[in-house]
Amino acid sequence: MLRYLKAAFLNRWNLLFFSGGLAAAAISGRFDMVAPLVTAAELAYLGFIGTHPAFRRYVDLASAPPRAEQNRDRAEALSRQVYQELTREDRLRFDEVRERCEALRQLANRIQRPGGRTGGDTEGLDRLLWMFLRLLHTRRAVNSFLRQTDIRGIEQDIQLAEHNLRGLQGLPEEPSLERKRKLLEETLQTSRTRLENYRRAQANLEVMDLELHRLENTIHSLGELAVTRNEPSALSDQIDLMAESMLQTEQAMGELRIPSSLDLELETVPQLLRSPVIFEK
Repeated sequence: MLRYLKAAFLNRWNLLFFSGGLAAAAISGRFDMVAPLVTAAELAYLGFIGTHPAFRRYVDLASAPPRAEQNRDRAEALSRQVYQELTREDRLRFDEVRERCEALRQLANRIQRPGGRTGGDTEGLDRLLWMFLRLLHTRRAVNSFLRQTDIRGIEQDIQLAEHNLRGLQGLPEEPSLERKRKLLEETLQTSRTRLENYRRAQANLEVMDLELHRLENTIHSLGELAVTRNEPSALSDQIDLMAESMLQTEQAMGELRIPSSLDLELETVPQLLRSPVIFEK
């Protein structure tokens, strides 16, 4: 409440009228009578404006940090959280890729700028690193899903449901038997869906592993490409191709709808190279 009253009082028009009213009271020669009226009007104004929902929304929006800054802060905080949720092995794997990308960035700068000065656009590498980090996080969730799924139990449920359905064949149509048949069919369909989802997860996990290995190997070839062709634009094109390929793999994993502890959708790519982010080990 105090924040809204302060904003209402410090409004430039309010200060102008309030100070003008007090000045008029002093000039009038009846300060003892006019000043209390001005003060009462000011208090009425503060009580009305300071509690009005529209004015409160205005103050909240005016005091909020810019949207771009909010997006950057959220992106950095989320990248740290994703990193911390990885296994130790995956964190080391990401650290190594990040170091390679940093070396690649410096190499691109030396090619583009003979003086060897650092800087330049690293958005492509940031995007590549963020997608690599997301894939590692999703891969961890898929591995957890596969470990926790009792595949033998699912297969046994399918066999049992099929066996019981065969046992109902040829029996007279009765309401109780029809209800039992319907329940068995629903159980069978659910089990088959679970089994299909498990197998899709296995297949996509293999694709994800191949994608992660391909990225690690491709980073080396990107460095060689930058040196041999001496074309920074060619390096940028290859980074964009890699990012597009990884996005397709990530979308395929998203179709499995495996629950995740984090919402990884961001409007701004985390500045994993451009800012001095130190990932805690």
